[in-house]
Amino acid sequence: MRHKKGFNKLGRNSAHREAMLSNMASSLILHKRITTTLQKAKALRSFVEPIITLSKEDTMHNRRMAFKYLQNKESVKELFREVSNKVADRPGGYTRILKTGMRAGDNADMCIMELVDYNEAMLGTKEAKKTTTGRTRRSRTKKTEEAPAAEVKSEKIEETPAAEIKTEETEKTEENPPQDQDAENDGTEK
Repeated sequence: MRHKKGFNKLGRNSAHREAMLSNMASSLILHKRITTTLQKAKALRSFVEPIITLSKEDTMHNRRMAFKYLQNKESVKELFREVSNKVADRPGGYTRILKTGMRAGDNADMCIMELVDYNEAMLGTKEAKKTTTGRTRRSRTKKTEEAPAAEVKSEKIEETPAAEIKTEETEKTEENPPQDQDAENDGTEK
């Protein structure tokens, strides 16, 4: 029976599992978002959320407890300086798991795990993100400059209604009326 066996061992022994979760938690705190498998993300959630709860109260004891789990001074500094301020009013649920599909090699469920308060797209502050990042793609300013020229061409087409076009065609046919075939034949025989 498997009663009360409530966590995934992830195919590793306990030392390897703790080291992996510690590294993943440090990466999550430093980078605010990581890509991993779904099972690892679920295991990481139960590992990192109590640590984030510790950061709400900045005491020496809580810093030492966080360092015990994370084993990284930079991530502890980041946790207590920035992350704790963002999650101060949140009662729990500091992470979000977004499924991204299957991995190409072994068809494992992949996901993005992120800190909830740091996702600009979901918070609706896309404009803030655009101003902070540099340009990495080609701009489309040329196409926007060409758009007014295209509008001018379309206006010229609209200025000549279909009735005027038909009258021009009929005038051309009236200038050169079709001749009878017999008259043409008579002229060529002579």
